[in-house]
Amino acid sequence: FMITASFMPARDIISMPYPWIPRSLYTQNFLKAIAGNDRTYLFFRSFLNSLIVAVVVTMTTIIIASLTGYSLSKFTFPGRDLVFMLIMATMMIPFEAIMIPLQVVSTQLRLTNTYAGLILPFLVDAFGIFMMRQYFVTFPDEFIDAARVDGMGEFSIYRRILLPNAGPAIATLSILTFRSQWDSLMWPLLVVQSEKMKTLPLYIMKFTGDINSDEGSQMAVSLLASIPMLILFFSMSKYFISGSIIHSSRKG
Repeated sequence: FMITASFMPARDIISMPYPWIPRSLYTQNFLKAIAGNDRTYLFFRSFLNSLIVAVVVTMTTIIIASLTGYSLSKFTFPGRDLVFMLIMATMMIPFEAIMIPLQVVSTQLRLTNTYAGLILPFLVDAFGIFMMRQYFVTFPDEFIDAARVDGMGEFSIYRRILLPNAGPAIATLSILTFRSQWDSLMWPLLVVQSEKMKTLPLYIMKFTGDINSDEGSQMAVSLLASIPMLILFFSMSKYFISGSIIHSSRKG
């Protein structure tokens, strides 16, 4: 419905029965979605802001979560299980319970209307650590022990052995993290007031709430916002299949 409606004028979208095949490609919806009702063309800046935040958070989450997961799964040290349980306990705290204190801290540190304010609170999350730790637990210790005997350092083992074999977990975590940041609305709404620093969900909220916005342009801006997620998912889908086959063969 979103795809077909984005190529129709508003009068065709609300007609009954709904014409699933557009009579013609009504591209004015996309031009209006990009230009905005005030014709400031802030769509590109909002798109770039969301892309920067989502990519940076995804990369830091993968790096920190994989390093933490490796240490919690393959090293033995006092308090390891306690540390893991404390990390898991943070998953019980809803974001709504901490977003106001976070906003106050961000304001005091002058992080509002900045990329740092959008990124820093989400550099890593407990779910990512849990996922990577659970995946590394299933990785055979024999490979790691053999690498240590050959003289490889721990970081080299992590970079050259663990990461190349963690494709399915990394792909899954990448998609979930990117999606959560790409669709994030509440936190940007609290820390961003400048039009040039607003992310794509804020742009869509403002665009669809305008009285001059029609159904066709609303579907067009939603379709444009969905494209990066579709590209990310289909580009990483191969890792699910190949990774599961390799993992199953290694376990066998």
